[in-house]
Amino acid sequence: MSGMTGTSGRGSSGGERTKNALVAGLVAATLVTGTLVVTVGYRESPPPAPGPAARAGAASAVGAPAALSDLDALIADREQWLRDHPEDDESWAVLGTAYAERGARLGDWGALPRAEGALKRSLEIFAADAGNTDALLGLAILANARQDYPTARDWARQAQRQKPRRWTVYPVLIEAYSGLGEYKAVGKALDSLQKLSSGSRVRAVTARVYRDRGWREDATATADDTVGSADGPTEKAAALHALGELAWERGEPQEAVRQYDLALRLAPDHHATLAARARASAALGRREQALRDYQLALARRPLAEYALEAGELNQALGLDGDADSQYERVRELARKAAANGRNEELVLGRYESDHGDPEEAVQLLRSEWADGRRSVQLADALGWALFRAGRAKDALPYARKATEGLRSPLFSYHRGEIERALNRYGAARLYIGQALRINPHFSPLLAPVARDALAALGQPPPGGPRKVTGREGMIVKPKQGQAKPALNGSGSGAPSGAGQAQPVRPPAG
Repeated sequence: MSGMTGTSGRGSSGGERTKNALVAGLVAATLVTGTLVVTVGYRESPPPAPGPAARAGAASAVGAPAALSDLDALIADREQWLRDHPEDDESWAVLGTAYAERGARLGDWGALPRAEGALKRSLEIFAADAGNTDALLGLAILANARQDYPTARDWARQAQRQKPRRWTVYPVLIEAYSGLGEYKAVGKALDSLQKLSSGSRVRAVTARVYRDRGWREDATATADDTVGSADGPTEKAAALHALGELAWERGEPQEAVRQYDLALRLAPDHHATLAARARASAALGRREQALRDYQLALARRPLAEYALEAGELNQALGLDGDADSQYERVRELARKAAANGRNEELVLGRYESDHGDPEEAVQLLRSEWADGRRSVQLADALGWALFRAGRAKDALPYARKATEGLRSPLFSYHRGEIERALNRYGAARLYIGQALRINPHFSPLLAPVARDALAALGQPPPGGPRKVTGREGMIVKPKQGQAKPALNGSGSGAPSGAGQAQPVRPPAG
């Protein structure tokens, strides 16, 4: 192989070993884009041949996402090397993490079992307990790619115990903790990460954590800094995508599209940006653009969540046949993903709640909750599934958890409808109104329903809430000859027909 000098893996007997060599791929999940980043150092394996494979390694050295063409070259390079050097544990770890990255970025779930095989082969040659941190971290990243967050957390913690000062461990931990809803642990991991590194990669992770905490101004400022400090088109495109997402969540679709367009000029095949631009274009009334972008996103990465979004847009446009075709794809794509170990229960639960069987959604999502996946996303989905199944009282605690921190218009709308079903009209007005204030275009199906729900609730009664001073419960003795004051009403502000009001639900598919 050109550009390589002979060396042996750790399984070789004695002798000098090459020191200027490629360390195993330490992959950190990029929270902003949903892609993975291979991070390399130097230990024993020979470097890749000059060219695209070397570029992938160079990008990885600073935690930047490699271009897909360079990543493919790195995979080919390691596969060729391992045919002649099958005992090189480091190269097996590089190959396994590269397979995981490519599978996650392209939705090629068939690559995930190959990644697992390569990483386990690395551990057979050099055991985890003996210090094979590279393979441990690769397995953590593979688990995150499969959305198996408990397993990802366990592998990453083991890697952290071995190399607590390796900064690439912490983005992996942050993604796993976020998926599990362990937000205090997210904060601690971010603190550790910021003490160890301060590059654009760390800024990108920081912006995402700030966004999840509801600190939108801080998230936007940090994301903007990331754009300025990003190296290379792939990394800059990821940073622009993050800025676009923040603009969309603020209810600024025009600004969001501007950022997405800039990102796509640098990375035309970035599926997440295509799907995001489709949402924003739909909000701006650009129907053909939105439908075309969803088609392109699904071609780049056939994800169940994109099929669900495309189905809902088609349904909102009255294209029922196209909507049904996309809804059928949701289940098909989820099955294919599950066959390769990827967990798509959250997307399936959302689909069943609104377009299938809400009781099935409750079963799916309760099982996820019992397994420890207690993120705000899962709390929202489970609460909504319970509501759609007719159990609003059981749904409310989950809706409350979902609306803590992250300012999501979808979560606010869901909670508002749950509050409304429980005749808590003041809270219903608050949360449905909040959803429309955050982003009046948050869903092509549900935003119009939210507006109708708010209109049906009407205005609160005149005079404002009555219990505001804290003195209302005091007993006041009437003056001689004066009638005893009446203690009346709670000021709940129920609309006319209170008690009979039914929750406004999205149309069934």
